[in-house]
Amino acid sequence: MSSVSASPQTKIALYYHFAPIPDPQAVQLWQRTLCASLGLTGRIIISEHGINGTVGGPIRDVKAYVKATREYAPFTSLTVKWSDGSDEDFPRLSVKVRPELVAFDAPDEIEVNDQGVVGTAEHLSPQQLHELVENQKRAGEDVVFFDGRNRFEAEIGRFKNAVVPDVDTTRDFVAELDSGKYDHLKDQPVVTYCTGGIRCEVLTVLMANRGFKNLYQLDGGIVKYGEAFADRGLWEGSLYVFDQRMHTEFSSAAKTIGHCILCEQPSSQLRNCHAPGCRHLQVVCDQCEANHPDRICEVCASTFEDSQESSA
Repeated sequence: MSSVSASPQTKIALYYHFAPIPDPQAVQLWQRTLCASLGLTGRIIISEHGINGTVGGPIRDVKAYVKATREYAPFTSLTVKWSDGSDEDFPRLSVKVRPELVAFDAPDEIEVNDQGVVGTAEHLSPQQLHELVENQKRAGEDVVFFDGRNRFEAEIGRFKNAVVPDVDTTRDFVAELDSGKYDHLKDQPVVTYCTGGIRCEVLTVLMANRGFKNLYQLDGGIVKYGEAFADRGLWEGSLYVFDQRMHTEFSSAAKTIGHCILCEQPSSQLRNCHAPGCRHLQVVCDQCEANHPDRICEVCASTFEDSQESSA
């Protein structure tokens, strides 16, 4: 009787590390060669401020990648978050050099040394976050949760009563903070959070530069919080992820807080607009996606209407 060998266990490694990089192009070439030699796919961004990546494949090969990456002196203390998934969640390998690890369009406001981002907010573990919330409650005050992600991500999952800035891209945050909308929060305890923590490393510096005095950030982001408390804590809904899965849940008890933009039924399905080149994501349930195969977002619809009016 012939035996069928089991497919290797696969994992996704998510990580970021801030450290001065004297030659980002050389690191790019090395990282691309390393991933290709191990057959890994994913997305890696390198800048003079450090590295940010998500790679997937057989767990043995991903672990080999992490070990080799830590052998480069600036990345010795790089920490990794592990997630279920595989290279199938990433169709290809992308390794790019960018001016910023996170595109806030504010590179002149960020300074990085061997300890990381200079002036970033105090990191709270998930347990310390709960302690802060309880201590503030006893003092008769609330902790403000400030979402450091794009607003569509918050449509399917967020911390209870979180402030969700009106931003479509990370580049919108500076103007949003400068608008004055959140000036009333500048003296309150504010905890920022994002998927894995990297956006908050920079966001809290931008906020501190604009007068926010009592800032914290969730260490390890939503991913680490979900590992600690799943759906038994302060998080509600699904977590948007930057691969073909689109979203993930921490347990079978996860709430569905998103609503389809077409039928308003509960859904966590984020889908791209069908207009060529548009990357605008909206919550659209399975049935409405099937019923509207040519659906386009409001932005593309208004652009189309404007073009029709101008040509009339």
